[in-house]
Amino acid sequence: MNLPFWRAPRIPVLSLRGMIAAKPHAISLAAYREPIERAFALAKARQHLIVSIESPGGSPVQSDLVASFIRKRAEERKVRVSAVIGDVGASGGYWIACAADNIYANRMSIVGSIGVIGGGFGFVEFIARHGIERRLYTAGEHKARLDPFRPEAADDLLFVKELLQDMHGEFKDWVRLRRADRLGPLDQVFDGSYMLGTKAKALGLIDGFASVDSLVQEIGGQRAKPVMIEAKRPRGLMRLVGRSAIESIADIAEERLMDPRVRF
Repeated sequence: MNLPFWRAPRIPVLSLRGMIAAKPHAISLAAYREPIERAFALAKARQHLIVSIESPGGSPVQSDLVASFIRKRAEERKVRVSAVIGDVGASGGYWIACAADNIYANRMSIVGSIGVIGGGFGFVEFIARHGIERRLYTAGEHKARLDPFRPEAADDLLFVKELLQDMHGEFKDWVRLRRADRLGPLDQVFDGSYMLGTKAKALGLIDGFASVDSLVQEIGGQRAKPVMIEAKRPRGLMRLVGRSAIESIADIAEERLMDPRVRF
């Protein structure tokens, strides 16, 4: 006998969509603390939570905060967490996926990009050509490090490389901790490249291929339905603005070019 719709199993799905950043309408711990708490409360019945990820990455700090909070609640509540990557779960998006016990994706999903990036522009010749005089006052020998209106110094370049390597090391340690002996050759896993889901599976970055719907039915049976849990949506005209995975990637590429801060 078929169960009425109100008695069909309900499987909580925490939806994380967009760039990772400490700003409005992005993925951050401040924006997602309440949805994460609500998701784990609903996961109590079957001790299983699905995290649906659509993110090209962003802030290393927020990636770590969100992932750590999910992992902490999973261990406290004894809930098994499965991550499902849709179009893209790369860089900081993959960092968050690693908070799960298992990671799934589509064969055509963009996965990985385990690396760190930072940069900017140099305007030294431009201001000289236009007769612009740079005036900068600082206290502290390296307070103006990486100033785009001064020639790039050798010690600045060394500083940045060491900083990026340290952050990359943290990323690699997290992936090793969470994926352990499932990983393939580390020189391919940690070279910063993104890849399709097929290669990600071969390298052990994901455990298999699945969608949210297929995983919901695997956990709860053929009658099971997802209960989508999201952060509060923007109001007014902003609610009409959608973002595809390609648009999100373009957004973060633009920010990386304009912002000298390092990012996943």
